[in-house]
Amino acid sequence: MENYRKIDYAHNKDVVLRYIPGHFITPSSHVSDFMDLIDMKSRQREARETAKEIAEQYYATTVVDTILCLENMEVVGAYLAEALTEAGVLSKNAHKTIYVARPEFNSAGQIIFRQNTLHMVMNKNVLLLAATVTTGSSLEHAINGIQYFGGKVIGVSSIFSAVREAGGMPVSALFTEKDLPEYASYSPAECPMCKARVPVDAICNGYGLSSL
Repeated sequence: MENYRKIDYAHNKDVVLRYIPGHFITPSSHVSDFMDLIDMKSRQREARETAKEIAEQYYATTVVDTILCLENMEVVGAYLAEALTEAGVLSKNAHKTIYVARPEFNSAGQIIFRQNTLHMVMNKNVLLLAATVTTGSSLEHAINGIQYFGGKVIGVSSIFSAVREAGGMPVSALFTEKDLPEYASYSPAECPMCKARVPVDAICNGYGLSSL
């Protein structure tokens, strides 16, 4: 599968959205494009520059105590914490620093926090960081989980989002459907590609894709 395409971020040439058109199955929907964000998540320069652009959205907002990273966004999350603290964004933590955490999920797909990680969420202002948002259902579960464990979600950010809000929170994204107007997400029962018997190219999630 080598028909990669890319979209450059308008304000930073080191931030590039790479995607593959096709027929893909995610945990919650069928989509017309797979977002290949592995370099943005893992390559040092791209992760740093991506974090800088995300940070621009929060310089003038409230306190950030914890960045909770979904879909292997920890490298970007660490650079985001650095960018926010360098810009003077406040934290009410004892050491005036920002936690960067990854949630654990139980067998039902619900977020859980152990006794030794609960302090990073309980009574904390949490910024939720995702890679891609297709339907918003995963974010909604994450928001509910953070609130259940006593945290306050103060923002939701992603690299790409096809929705404007999730769980009652606005989603701030570097790339949206305006950048990729042909992008489409469907429920499995209503997928027109399935109805037209278009073969599925791959199954994908936050870790990557597996070709069929």
